[in-house]
Amino acid sequence: QVQLVESGGGLVQAGGSLRLSCAVSGRTFSSYVMGWFRQAPGKEREFVAAIRWRGGSTSHADSVKGRFTISGDTAKNTMYLQMNNLKPEDTAVYYCAADSTLPIMTADKSSYDYWGQGTQVTVSS
Repeated sequence: QVQLVESGGGLVQAGGSLRLSCAVSGRTFSSYVMGWFRQAPGKEREFVAAIRWRGGSTSHADSVKGRFTISGDTAKNTMYLQMNNLKPEDTAVYYCAADSTLPIMTADKSSYDYWGQGTQVTVSS
């Protein structure tokens, strides 16, 4: 069994920064891909970023490139999402996810088989 627990969400003004954390427990993730997704009210869950746990390769959605950075600390079994220059359109519930099937980074949410409970990020204008 795998548990993913997000933290670090909150309310911030436009232009501000937040760092989200995702603590992983239950299994080792040396060969997994992990990702961040977000879901705004009335919208589908969308890909934000992914990281290959072994090697550290990353991928970011175009909408967040240059502002968000995904990273991981294998010793702490924790993944992070550093979010800078936040915009009101970044407001959403942010979820961390793990893909235990293939070590291929993908934006397809159906490939991820473990999910956290989500953390709210609200950006005021």
